[in-house]
Amino acid sequence: MTIRTWIDELPTQWESKPLRALVAYSVSNVDKLSSDDEIPVRLCNYTDVYNNEFIRLDIPFMSATATQAEIEKFSLNIGDIAITKDSESWDDIGIPALVIETSDDLVCGYHLAVLKPRRGVIEGAFLFRCIQAKGIRVQWELSANGVTRFGLPKDEIGKLTVPVPPLPTQRAIASYLDRETARIAALVAAKEKWLELLAEKRRALISHAVTHGLNPNAPMRDSGIPWLGEVPAHWEVTRLKMVAEVRGGLTIGKDYGSEKLIDIPYLRVANVQDGYLDLSTVTTVSVPYSETQRYVLEIGDVLMNEGGDADKLGRGCVWRGEISPCLHQNHVFSVRPHNIDSDWLSLWTSSESAKSYFESNAKQSTNLASISATNLKELPILLPPVMEQHDIVSRVGNDLDNLDKISSRAHDTIALLKERRAALISAAVMGQIDVGGGAT
Repeated sequence: MTIRTWIDELPTQWESKPLRALVAYSVSNVDKLSSDDEIPVRLCNYTDVYNNEFIRLDIPFMSATATQAEIEKFSLNIGDIAITKDSESWDDIGIPALVIETSDDLVCGYHLAVLKPRRGVIEGAFLFRCIQAKGIRVQWELSANGVTRFGLPKDEIGKLTVPVPPLPTQRAIASYLDRETARIAALVAAKEKWLELLAEKRRALISHAVTHGLNPNAPMRDSGIPWLGEVPAHWEVTRLKMVAEVRGGLTIGKDYGSEKLIDIPYLRVANVQDGYLDLSTVTTVSVPYSETQRYVLEIGDVLMNEGGDADKLGRGCVWRGEISPCLHQNHVFSVRPHNIDSDWLSLWTSSESAKSYFESNAKQSTNLASISATNLKELPILLPPVMEQHDIVSRVGNDLDNLDKISSRAHDTIALLKERRAALISAAVMGQIDVGGGAT
């Protein structure tokens, strides 16, 4: 829907106005410039706005300093709206958060702009919903400029055109949307909780199968590994280096001088998920032919991530030749089995036992973790007889398929609820729903 279309379809007595006629707005530079006479403040930053629709005092704001002039200019009061002014993605521009709780020392931080609605002209709660409406906010997305990071010029903020109904109608729409979006949010939260339970069941199913097998009456013995406990007596306890070759990956950005190069796809950490591949975006690299021979993947290789965020540590899946040829970068290990079933090894790396090993042997830094090839080679492995490996993989695979189908339906429901929410907001702020208060 174009701007002209929705303006022409607004109800009688509604107007459309540029944002600069409705609010006083400013782009914050707090935490960017420094001064000797700064005062301690609580800083509402990009993450606070991006992750929260409403700014409340229970958000763990950053500690910062600002001058008295900055505090007066960028203070956040109830009814104000903070928006994201720049981002790595153009569709993250103009994300709003409504201030519903505040304090004297709460200010709007860098990478944000603050909108202060003019009293008697527009209600902050209504304007907040307008900016959430995709058909309205897309104006900012189209105005954003940049290449690797996108920014919204200050003048473009004021050009945003929004519908302006009478004040009683604004209040009625805001109240209606508060109720309806809260109801939808509760349904989404229930589905997300269900997904968490499914994920827990998935982990428990895998962990029990790869440490106890399918026979509940099998004799057990001490594994000799404290955190592993008892295992079936006829299973072997070994190390990854004894049953597979751990292969490092290609270092991206190397200078090959005048060598002739060829373009070839390669896998990154983002492609290797826990139990599956995400090949929606596959990058290519220019390398000599000799490099392709060193780092090319073979069917049956087990891909394992070196690290990144804690949840990425060691996660992996089996490579089945989805792209041929294909390389892997140095943050993705290719584990080539020679005395173990690939699917069994992949299943083992998804178990709680393996994840505990990865976490305890990883190099930790702020929000990041990585495991070395040396430590990975020492990963304890339980090794049932080959036929038993196949049986367990087959049984667990069927159970996981059923869980994944249930999970997929829950994800679909969440997506539909979010689409419903977005459509409801757009329809309400454009006067297409009678919510009382003379909205239509």
